[in-house]
Amino acid sequence: MSWEGLTPMAKIEVIVDGDQVPAVRELFLEAGATGYTGVSGVSGFGHHGHHEGRLLFNDRAGLSMLITVVPEEAVNSLVAGIRRLLEGRHGVFFVSETHVSRPDYFR
Repeated sequence: MSWEGLTPMAKIEVIVDGDQVPAVRELFLEAGATGYTGVSGVSGFGHHGHHEGRLLFNDRAGLSMLITVVPEEAVNSLVAGIRRLLEGRHGVFFVSETHVSRPDYFR
């Protein structure tokens, strides 16, 4: 695969209870993210057992995943903020290297 012409960045994926979504969005924006994608009704299995993807009563009752792409220099502060947010709560986050074709969309 050719990476020529692509700019390295970092992709951050955060899975949290729906009531934590506003705090994650705020962390993304404070870190300089220019946007994010949110997916509600996330299902899965982990340390806290099985989570259904369907929403019972509202969008805060289930799990949500938020995804953003930021320049590599924004990763450390964003990761520190997410770690603080998740202290004492369940949730996970993933950081991976990605490459984008339009870096101006993410700066």
